[in-house]
Amino acid sequence: MTRALILGGTSDASVLATAIARAGIGAVYSYGGRTRAPADQPLPTRIGGFGGASGLADYVRRERITHVIDATHPFAAEMSRNAVEACTETATPLIALERAPWTKAPGDNWIEVVDVNAAVAALPEVPANVFLAIGRQHIAPFATKPQYNYTLRFVDPPEAPLPFEADMIVSRGPFTLDGELELLRTRGISWIVARNSGGDGARAKIDAARRLGLPVIMISRPELPARLRVESVVEVMQWLGHRTCLGA
Repeated sequence: MTRALILGGTSDASVLATAIARAGIGAVYSYGGRTRAPADQPLPTRIGGFGGASGLADYVRRERITHVIDATHPFAAEMSRNAVEACTETATPLIALERAPWTKAPGDNWIEVVDVNAAVAALPEVPANVFLAIGRQHIAPFATKPQYNYTLRFVDPPEAPLPFEADMIVSRGPFTLDGELELLRTRGISWIVARNSGGDGARAKIDAARRLGLPVIMISRPELPARLRVESVVEVMQWLGHRTCLGA
């Protein structure tokens, strides 16, 4: 009998959870420990870490998990590496549901960097209005360049004080092109720092930057161990041995 574990937290994971529930497949949806206001899911749900790869392996054995689906954020590298290690240890089939990264389009002015520290170094020395669209866990290195007027946008208000002064927006996507254009114009943003998350929900800021001719410092995805990877819920359902209809 199939009993799947969805390592979730993304919009794609929520779509997958709905498809799995409709198909009557036994499954558990897991939110990471940083999730403060998780969306309701149509599956039994757990919140919190597993205690590394060994803890995840113990959970897989204890709960008799037969399939693991890594539908975490493309930058949740530690969780993805733990999933590979745990599934190797327990001989459990693993698949990654991972949206394709954004690709450069005509008119894009991207400076592609390997990590957050490289993004800090890529900013000009002269003061500027900078939109940091990278999540609250990754902003601390920018405190080394306090000459900027930073705009931050988080899904939840931060629990601790920010490491530098900034204009903070608390809002949950998906965001529209018109809304992003207004944000960039009204705040006089001249630089954007973003992670190459892919997908449609966060793409509007990239399209808005192209429209306005703004430079984007684009942080590349982390390298991960080799694993089976697909880009659609339909492909995951086929891997589980089920056909699915994603309509209402």
